[in-house]
Amino acid sequence: MNQDFNSVMNEYLPLRDVVFQTLRQAILKGELEPGERLMEIHLAKRLGVSRTPIREAIRKLELEGLVVMIPRRGAVVASITEKDLRDVLEVRRTLEMMAVEVACDRISAGELDLLHQAGINFQKDRECGDLVQLAKDDMAFHEIIYGATGNQRLITILNNLREQMYRYRMEYLKDTSSYERLDAEHSRIYQSICQRDKETAREAIREHIDNQEAAIIQAIRENE
Repeated sequence: MNQDFNSVMNEYLPLRDVVFQTLRQAILKGELEPGERLMEIHLAKRLGVSRTPIREAIRKLELEGLVVMIPRRGAVVASITEKDLRDVLEVRRTLEMMAVEVACDRISAGELDLLHQAGINFQKDRECGDLVQLAKDDMAFHEIIYGATGNQRLITILNNLREQMYRYRMEYLKDTSSYERLDAEHSRIYQSICQRDKETAREAIREHIDNQEAAIIQAIRENE
């Protein structure tokens, strides 16, 4: 078991929620890998807790589809599958196309500056090889678009999908040959929003997500 993950410390959360969030983040970031067994005793020792909150967290992770129960093996980190990816991206594609269209109408000058800077941050950080930082940069770019819609319900749903996409985003970013294309896609999205060109913005987001889907599916198949 990879022992590098850290506890998600929050004094306002009950212990069971701290344990759940810690294990959830470890799975989403790939610190607990697909197919890895979640042994209650080892996890309890690692996090300095009893087995009860570990057991409760594993049940919640199973409900989220991040953990599966296998006979005679127990709890195992769920594999990254094409079906899960397609399901998530089918929803994300539709909602992001709507979000970018609304953002064309509502985005402020300040938010446009932030969006431009987010694209620059990705360009600057792509040389460092830090996948976690690159994932943050990519998510920040999209979150600015979400925020520009001013629609809190849409923002909440997209942020939830963002969490589910984290594992897949990390797989995508392992391919350094994709970085130049990502830069170009971010630039096209930014320029189309600047010009309030809804049709081009929708197409740019669709292409961005389609390319991501194709690349991750290829990676999944190569790892099988």
